[in-house]
Amino acid sequence: MGLLSLGTPLAWPDARELSEHVRVHGIEQFLSVWRRMRDRQGDAPLWGDELEYMVVALDPEQRTARLSLRQGEILQRLAQCDDSDVLGTCAALPTFHPEYGRYMIESTPGRPFGISADELLRVERDMLVRRRLTRERLLPNEVPMTIGSFPRLGVTDTAFTDPPHEAHGAASHSLFLPDEIINTHVRFPTLTSNIRQRRGSKVRINVPIFRDTHTPEPFVDPTIPYERELFPEDGEARAGAAWADHIYMDAMGFGMGCCCLQVTFQASSMDEARKLYDQLTPLTPLLLAVSAASPTYRGYLGDVDARWNVISAAVDDRTPVERGEAPFAGAGAHNSDTHARRLRKSRYDSVDSYLCENDEARACNDVPLEVNEAVEQRLRAAGVDAVLAAHMAHLFVRDPLVIFSENVDLHDATSVDHFENLQSTNWQTMRFKPPPPGNAIGWRVEFRPMEIQLTDFENAAFSVCIALLTRVVLELGVDWYMPISLVDENLQRAQQRDAVHTQRFHFRRGDAPATAEYTLAELFHGTDDLPGLLPLVHRYLDTQPIAAASRAALNEYLDLVGARADGRLMTNAAYIRQFVRSHAAYRHDSVVSDEINYDLLSTLDAIERGEKEAPGLLPAGYAARRQGI
Repeated sequence: MGLLSLGTPLAWPDARELSEHVRVHGIEQFLSVWRRMRDRQGDAPLWGDELEYMVVALDPEQRTARLSLRQGEILQRLAQCDDSDVLGTCAALPTFHPEYGRYMIESTPGRPFGISADELLRVERDMLVRRRLTRERLLPNEVPMTIGSFPRLGVTDTAFTDPPHEAHGAASHSLFLPDEIINTHVRFPTLTSNIRQRRGSKVRINVPIFRDTHTPEPFVDPTIPYERELFPEDGEARAGAAWADHIYMDAMGFGMGCCCLQVTFQASSMDEARKLYDQLTPLTPLLLAVSAASPTYRGYLGDVDARWNVISAAVDDRTPVERGEAPFAGAGAHNSDTHARRLRKSRYDSVDSYLCENDEARACNDVPLEVNEAVEQRLRAAGVDAVLAAHMAHLFVRDPLVIFSENVDLHDATSVDHFENLQSTNWQTMRFKPPPPGNAIGWRVEFRPMEIQLTDFENAAFSVCIALLTRVVLELGVDWYMPISLVDENLQRAQQRDAVHTQRFHFRRGDAPATAEYTLAELFHGTDDLPGLLPLVHRYLDTQPIAAASRAALNEYLDLVGARADGRLMTNAAYIRQFVRSHAAYRHDSVVSDEINYDLLSTLDAIERGEKEAPGLLPAGYAARRQGI
């Protein structure tokens, strides 16, 4: 969830005129924080997660599964929770937030977690409390599901929302998604519209179709309403926006309407935050691959297992020049005219540079970094080091996407709204987060690539694993620097179908500065020349005074991650794909029908509740474990 200011959003032509104003004052706001907080030391290693639910309405009589658009109503009921709702649990009263889709609810813990064994073992119970509170405030036929992508989002032959709506709307101009799925807070439809207007066309998302035995060849999506002409861009599908052998999507909602798991860690200082940022960056593709959970899009099986590139394309606001599809205006174009430069990536993509000031980090920053030269010069003149200045100047090559008329003129010493306007709309696999206003919270890093998992056991396992890896970084002195270009390549491999079994990943080879390619099993369990991630975690745990029962409980989480990495257990994506392909109604044509969708989501809900085992996905005995918590 981004910055949710209240006010009147400016139309894109007016907002664009103020882009440079926001950039200039955004950097002054960062500098104000940096001057006050750069020497801050001694913050505790606290952390927290963000979980996103899709509220799904299941109708057993009609055998349908629909997305419930009652977000506002549900959040109002959740806002009425009080301490009595968490009595007898280890959880503080959690917080719930709106997300992009009106069927989405975000939850965060009421108080941050620590790093001790007792605190790590609080995570799953806290997640279970949040899900219980959400479930208790839904209608009897509604369930809160932690799935990456809703299989039939945007299908036009039947309804996929409750209540049903037809695709139309001034914000997205989508052939498939009604604007009614968008959160009603003005930021979200404005963000949707301004991305489209800045880009000069609708966003274009093409996911390769999973080719089954009866999938047409070539596959040309028969459900695209080519004859529909509501908006000027409706001819784009005919004109080549929709690729053969691909699933075509045309709106921000197809990406931001997916769910994810994100984890934020407070560091003891700015330098420690930069170290965590750098050392966790090479891990981002690996955790994306083992958490893969999103193989279905717009009623089809895709030939990918993760949603990252879908979201990247869904918010790609680059102009034709910036995408390299129109003549380049030249390297000397003025900074305020961001349309005039080429940008390699969408604003939602992988990390582009390391943050630490050392020779190794500089050598591994092997990808040309587009920067706003005026911003970089201002930061350097103020005393910010070259590496951090380049990072911020890179974020500030983008335009602010939503500007509220009431928030144009702000006091740079007390507000960070202009800075957060750009910071929070650069959605990368890692985020470096300066302290917010006030003195309670320090320098942080956010680990952003992981896919949401079906159960809270899995979500806790991945969150705890990353939390322990931060301790490995800080206490065992590991060095995982590798060229950023190879991290980029790994991120693409991580999204491939069945990456656990089919892909190898670049990684630093032990203590040597060189890299080699490894399977996920080798990366997580280790080889002769590579200390595995999980053995390193166990080495760290061996140094801690942990009771035997607590260590066994932590080992359950690490064993799950290890089993996903070596293929003993399927990823969520593999399980969903297998379920669809083995369903009696499946015609081996890549189509996820209404009937299959209902049975899939009903089964996933039963698994999450502990009413059904999931052999191959979860450890034996999961259902009994879930029922016993």
